[in-house]
Amino acid sequence: MFHPLQVSADTIIPEIFNNPFYYSPHPLCILAADAIQKHLSLYPHWQTEIEKGKMFGALIVQTPTKEIGYLAAFSGILDGKNQHEYFVPPVYDFLSEESFFRIEETAISNISMEIQKMKSSEEYLQAKTDKIEAKQWYERKIEDGKRHLKQGKKERELKRRECTDKQLLEILTRESQHQKAEWKRQEKRLKEELNARTQKLNCWELEIARKKEERKLRSAALQKKIFECFVMRNAQGNEKNLIDIFATTPQQYPPAGAGECAGPKLLQYAYQHNMKPVALAEFWVGQSPKDEIRYAGHFYPACRGKCGPILSFMLQGLNVAPNPLELRKETDTPIEVLYEDEWLVIVNKPSGLLSAPGKGEALPVSSYIHTSMELTAVHRLDMATSGILILAKNKDILSKLQAQFEYRAIKKRYIALIDGVIDRDNGEISLPLIADYNERPRQKVDYERGKKAITRYEVLERYISKTRVAFYPETGRTHQLRIHAAHTDGLNSPIVGDELYGRAADRLYLHAEFIMFEHPVSGVVVKIECKPDF
Repeated sequence: MFHPLQVSADTIIPEIFNNPFYYSPHPLCILAADAIQKHLSLYPHWQTEIEKGKMFGALIVQTPTKEIGYLAAFSGILDGKNQHEYFVPPVYDFLSEESFFRIEETAISNISMEIQKMKSSEEYLQAKTDKIEAKQWYERKIEDGKRHLKQGKKERELKRRECTDKQLLEILTRESQHQKAEWKRQEKRLKEELNARTQKLNCWELEIARKKEERKLRSAALQKKIFECFVMRNAQGNEKNLIDIFATTPQQYPPAGAGECAGPKLLQYAYQHNMKPVALAEFWVGQSPKDEIRYAGHFYPACRGKCGPILSFMLQGLNVAPNPLELRKETDTPIEVLYEDEWLVIVNKPSGLLSAPGKGEALPVSSYIHTSMELTAVHRLDMATSGILILAKNKDILSKLQAQFEYRAIKKRYIALIDGVIDRDNGEISLPLIADYNERPRQKVDYERGKKAITRYEVLERYISKTRVAFYPETGRTHQLRIHAAHTDGLNSPIVGDELYGRAADRLYLHAEFIMFEHPVSGVVVKIECKPDF
């Protein structure tokens, strides 16, 4: 499982382990990733599966004898197995022949086959037909009864209008009461007969529901037992199973597939064999999923939903680099104020500053603006995005400006440098977006549940391998421009420096260049332009 690396004398071995949620791959990780991809090419029968897309991982380690090398892993299952030579084994092999999983999975599959057999049986299908016919018969009888009741009422009303005899009116009233009572008795008999005619199907459906509930309970118990068998180790030598690791998280229970990603597998094997983790990197091979954005050969941070809690535990005891997005940043460079009056201030936000306060220590842009008034960002720019940002000086102004954003009354233009050459001169991108809850803060395309997101674009200039583009967003979804650029159904080329959907660089080359809105107090149209420095 350990693969030695030829390390030159001038190669610097990092003393601090890279943060798996925010990193640039170490040169040794890149070397290992190349070696892993060469190994994959030796197995032609894997290529169809791999081409559909899969995440792999490389962990640079140091052995007790100080030898430097790497461990390799794949996420999930490859070629129907979770164990292959060259790759580290799973944390727990639930696919092994002696595993309880095989036995219980067979039992659950048998229940599913029983349910399917019941649903396709002639007796069940005939019972369904009988129920439909019985229901139609019942509805006809009810309709006839109501029509008869209505006709009797109509005839009595005519008699009442022509009659002044008190005794006859009392007879008509008793007749009405008798007819209603008789109808209630008849309606009850019809319901009883309908139930009798549909009893056979009800028995079938009760049995099917019982089987489904049994399958559900056994599946949940099996999944829980599997999670209990995934006992993760950390650098301190402590161990916890997945149930305990996720117990204190917001989701409180492990998601499906937890513990099967490359990162946890690699660290587990290193700890078990007394190897010191040096650097970790995960990379994508094959096509991008339809709802996500993955490029073959690109490196990606560990997923937050599945791996966040697991790696947070497994890294305890290692000297791990902090996530720069969560650190408090200090800057001596004054924030450029583009416009200010007694109600609002508009600034040129530098790349790397938050628009508004976040969960970590990082300070928002308002902290660097010298004013005695409390400022609140009216809208958001990604931390990595630079450009025009409006801040309100009181709640009333904030509310009025946010209403203009909500009703799309504010016009905006962004400038981006695209990592690729865009053929079309202009166009419109419409891809609905939703939060990727297992990969926060990433977003993804979801045509069923996503919120509408529309962007117009215009090519400004083409270079050898890059394109300068103007974006005109008509909606304001999180990461809208970044995804619309990178997605295969968008421009199919990420923005330069987009570490989430493309490749990292010195910065994200996305800048809010222009904004136009109606001043919430004076009603004057305000136009602000701020050219990017790239």
